[in-house]
Amino acid sequence: MTEPQSNWSASAPDTDRTGNTNRVDIFDRHLNLVDASTIFTKVMNVTPTISLEQRYPHLDRADILRYLKEGKQEPLRLARDLGNGRLIDVTVFAIGHLVGLIEADRPMETEDRSTLLHQATHDPLTGLPNRRQFSSDLSQALRAISGPADNVALMQLDLDDFKPVNDTLGHPAGDKLLQLAAGRIASCLGHNERAYRLAGDEFAVISIGQGHSGQSRELGERLVSAFKAPFTLDGIAVFVGISIGIALAPRDGSDPEKLMKASDVALYAAKTEGRGRASAFEANMLHVIEQREMLRRSLRMALEKHQFSIDYQPIVGSKGIAGFEALLRWDHPLLGTIPPSVFIPIAENDGLMPEIGSWVLEQACREALEWPEEFTLAVNVSPAEFLTDGLTDRISQTLDEIGLAADRLEVEITEGVLLERTVDNLDTLNTLSVLGIRISLDDFGTMYSSLSYLKNFPFDTIKIDKYFVSDLENNSKSQAIVRSVIVLAHDLEMVVTAEGVETPAQVQWLNSHGCDRIQGYVISPPLQVNAMKSFLATMNQGLGSPPFLSEKAGQDRSGMNIETST
Repeated sequence: MTEPQSNWSASAPDTDRTGNTNRVDIFDRHLNLVDASTIFTKVMNVTPTISLEQRYPHLDRADILRYLKEGKQEPLRLARDLGNGRLIDVTVFAIGHLVGLIEADRPMETEDRSTLLHQATHDPLTGLPNRRQFSSDLSQALRAISGPADNVALMQLDLDDFKPVNDTLGHPAGDKLLQLAAGRIASCLGHNERAYRLAGDEFAVISIGQGHSGQSRELGERLVSAFKAPFTLDGIAVFVGISIGIALAPRDGSDPEKLMKASDVALYAAKTEGRGRASAFEANMLHVIEQREMLRRSLRMALEKHQFSIDYQPIVGSKGIAGFEALLRWDHPLLGTIPPSVFIPIAENDGLMPEIGSWVLEQACREALEWPEEFTLAVNVSPAEFLTDGLTDRISQTLDEIGLAADRLEVEITEGVLLERTVDNLDTLNTLSVLGIRISLDDFGTMYSSLSYLKNFPFDTIKIDKYFVSDLENNSKSQAIVRSVIVLAHDLEMVVTAEGVETPAQVQWLNSHGCDRIQGYVISPPLQVNAMKSFLATMNQGLGSPPFLSEKAGQDRSGMNIETST
C-alpha cells in the first residue's frame, strides 16, 4: 500500500546537521491535512486528502482533540520511543482555526529514557503512579512475602460525590479536585505506603509491613478523616468524602486478582453502609454481595409479578389531616419486606427507577381519587428518575388520564437532584410549577443545603429531616437549625413540614416555633390502603386525636388556612 503523500512541500522531512529529522504539517480542526494553497489563497471547500492517522499513525487523535478543546496557550508536547535508539518528539500548537504539528526524529539520550519511563508509569494529571505501575508493584510485593509475619495491605479508594462536583463546576474544576485529593491521600502515607491513581476518581494504596491489620485500619481512618475538610475550588468550598475497601495478604488472597476482588468487595460494603468510611474485608461480605445480586435479578420482575405496594403516611396541619405521603414497599416472596433504602439504590443503578416511578405515580393518583378532595398526595421522585427525559410530560399525562387535579399532587425531591445539570433541573421544576403541581424540597439540611436552591426556585414546601427532629427536645444545635429553617422558609413564603416527629414534646416545640405541618409516628405509622379508612373514621369521630398544630402554625404565608379539616 502506497503511503499517503502531502501536497504541501513544507511538510517534507528535513535532516539537520545533528542527524535530527524534522517534519512540519498543518491540519484543520478535524485533523485533516491542509494544502498550503488553501491557506494563502483562501480557496474554500477543498477536500482534505490525508488524515492525522494516515500521516502520524503513532499519535492518539483523542490527545490532540482534548488539547484543542481545553484552549491552552502553551503547545502540547508528546514523545514516543521508536525502540531503535531514536526518539520522536511531537509539538502541537493552535494557529487560529488550524493546527500546526512539528515532528522531530532524533537520537535518544539518558534523560529521555527516564522521562519516557516516568510518563509510562505515572498519571499525568495527579503525578501519582498509574495502573500499570500499580499492577507491577502489587505483584512484586506479593512475591516478596516470605513468612507469616509479612503482610501486604491493599486499599481501594473511591471519592464520594465526585460526579456532581464535576458536572456542576465543570471538568477543569474536577481535574483540580482530583489533584487536591491525590495530594491529600499522599500526605497521609508513611514510608512503606504508596498511592496510585487507577482511573477517574479511583485510587489505591499499597502498604507493606508486618502485623499490618491494625495499621491498615488506622491508615484507613486517617484517610477518611483527612477528607472531612472541604476542598476549595475557585473560592467555592466543596465537600467530597472517601470510601475505602481494605484487603490483607496473604489472609484475604495471595495473588493480585484475589486481593483486588477482596478489596473491591470491602469497598462495596463501605459504600452501601453509608460511604465516608473504611471497611476491611470479611468473608460474610461475599454473602451480602450474593444477596444483593439476587435482589437485583428479582427487582426486574417485581413490577410484572405485582410485588410492589404503596403505604401512606398522614401529614397534619392545624385543621387536621392535610394529606398523605406515598411510600413504596416491596414484598419479596422469599425475603419478606425489603426496605426502600436497600432496593431503591439498586433500581437507580440499573436504570429501573423511571419505570418504577411511573407505576408509583399512577397507582397513588388512582388511590388518591378515593380520598376527600382537600387531601394532597406527596410522591417522591428519585434523582435517577428526575434526570430522565420527558418527566414533566409523563406526570402531566398521568394526571390527565386519571383525572386527579394537579394542585393535589406534591412532588418531593432531594437536594441531590439539584447538583446535576442545574439549568435543566430548574426548567423541569418551573414546568411542573406552571402545571399547578406543588414542589417540596425533602430532607433539607442533610446534604449540600445551598441557599441558592431556594433563591433560584420558589419551592412550595421545605421538609425538615428527622435527623434534626429526633433530638429536638434536648439538643440546642438542632433547635437552632430548625428554628432558622422555619424563619427562612416563612420569609420566602414557603410551608414547613417536620418529618420523623415521634413525641408530643417535639410537637409542642414545633408548634411554639410556627412549624406548619408535622409527619411521623406521633400521628401514625405508614398505613396500607385498607387501614386508611378506619384511621380516617377514627379521626372524624375525634377518637385518639393526635396533637395537631395550633391555628397560628397552620396559617400559610398569606394568612389563609393551608388545609381544611376533614
